[in-house]
Amino acid sequence: MPDTTAKPKTKVKTKVERPRLHKVILVNDDYTPREFVVTVLKSEFRMTEDQAHKVMITAHRRGVCVVAVFTKDVAETKATRATDAGRAKGYPLLFTTEPEE
Repeated sequence: MPDTTAKPKTKVKTKVERPRLHKVILVNDDYTPREFVVTVLKSEFRMTEDQAHKVMITAHRRGVCVVAVFTKDVAETKATRATDAGRAKGYPLLFTTEPEE
């Protein structure tokens, strides 16, 4: 005779953790021309002229400004490419990354 007792079904829910996001931060310096910073922000972070100008001015006034938030790999790649663009022109332009809280 087959066993007909009902067995409770257990559902295993795997919790998919979202990758931690990282902020790309523009660090102000007194040497890189403002127009060049705006150009880099537009090309690397696809900002409008207005957005790029606001970010540049914020970094200028406060010393740093969060440019955008991405997954770790994307943030690091963009920060490196933007920093390298400045280096190629001889400017101390610096973009860093840090994990979001």
